[in-house]
Amino acid sequence: MSALLVASHLAYDVLRLAGAAYLVWLGGMMIWHTWSRRAAGRAEAASGRQSATDPANTALRSWARGVMTNLLNPKIGAFYVAILPQFIPADSQHLVMGLTLAGVHDAEGIIWFAMLISAAHLARQFLESARAHRVMDRIAGTALIGFGVKLALWSG
Repeated sequence: MSALLVASHLAYDVLRLAGAAYLVWLGGMMIWHTWSRRAAGRAEAASGRQSATDPANTALRSWARGVMTNLLNPKIGAFYVAILPQFIPADSQHLVMGLTLAGVHDAEGIIWFAMLISAAHLARQFLESARAHRVMDRIAGTALIGFGVKLALWSG
């Protein structure tokens, strides 16, 4: 995939625009849900019901969203093509070493996100409040829409 993006400007532009559309869609959905959750939260509070979420479904949806985000991000492929080859020794098997370096990058990401999740767990009580959800989703949604529009308009 990375080689295709480097070789074909059209493929890169198609992937870039698809990624931009996805960012705008994600941001719009985040903002939209802050309004619908607010109304649903008032209805649940009035009826005394609690909404139940299936953790397996939530984890699967989160994983699928992460995969889709990475597949539609041409900069991920560009990163691996531009950065990793300079760290591959000339006498090594390039595929094995490339996969090893990508694995190291993934492991660093896992460590970083584990630390981020641990910090969020410490702030859990505040972060679970409906007000915090609305504010964070509106800010993040607006940022995603802005990034998507910028990416769509970028011609570099």
